[in-house]
Amino acid sequence: MNLSSGLRYGSQSDLFYVEYDRRRGHYSMPANHMHGHFELYYLFGGERFYFIKDRSYAIQPGDLVLIPGDEVHKTSDTGVPNHERIVLYFSPGYFRQFTEEEAKLLLSSFRGSSRVLRLETQDRLHIEQLLYGMLREIQERPPGHALSIRNAAVEVLLFAARQALDADAGHAEGAPSPTEAKMTEIARYIAAHYQEPMTLDGLSRRFYLSPSYLSRTFKKVTGFSFTEYVGITRVKEAQKLLRETDDRITDISEEVGFENLSHFEKVFKAFSRLSPRGYRSQFRGKR
Repeated sequence: MNLSSGLRYGSQSDLFYVEYDRRRGHYSMPANHMHGHFELYYLFGGERFYFIKDRSYAIQPGDLVLIPGDEVHKTSDTGVPNHERIVLYFSPGYFRQFTEEEAKLLLSSFRGSSRVLRLETQDRLHIEQLLYGMLREIQERPPGHALSIRNAAVEVLLFAARQALDADAGHAEGAPSPTEAKMTEIARYIAAHYQEPMTLDGLSRRFYLSPSYLSRTFKKVTGFSFTEYVGITRVKEAQKLLRETDDRITDISEEVGFENLSHFEKVFKAFSRLSPRGYRSQFRGKR
């Protein structure tokens, strides 16, 4: 059976959902891709750059990428066209169906230090059998397909957890190039100082780089422009405060580094697709 070039199961409002794409040509993820789900990404074919938190990884077929929902991340083009990938999204609420011990195990792959697992041939064949089987169920929707998909999702999570815990698992985390190391240093500086006034010129002076070089190279390595990365870092922190505190929205705006409320609300909505007030209401409605 030939798979469709794009398959979906569920949506972002669900506890679990799936996205599969076989893309032709060049593609980079939009900068406003934000959610609170744990994300499991597998590349069947092609090449991708994956920026996660403050590091860029070169992803190749057979790589399993594990991303906590609270980490900034983005895939981008390597210059090589065409790729095939699947992404499984799990909300924090998804794991409440398991015992505490089971949930801890299934979440362990997202909480380790490794974000990318490079699978050996036998493990790659196993995970692809699971994932393609899931995709056939999504496309054909035979009787009991929802149960089959749920079971496959747990198998994939368990497989990832065991791989992450396996001391012999290979990791795609080689030494970065000097340029990548410098951009990582800059990304970490932004993440540590997001509450302070932040300009491209000021950052360029601090790191002894020209503004044009910093802007161009940061975008190439991370997939984000300087402005996008500062904005998404501040919005991520604002989301956390909206979820975990009763602080006034005006106070949160100032705390995460915005100079005025209107700019905060504009940037927050661009990345979250909700106003700060709407985000807080939606989150509390799900608790």
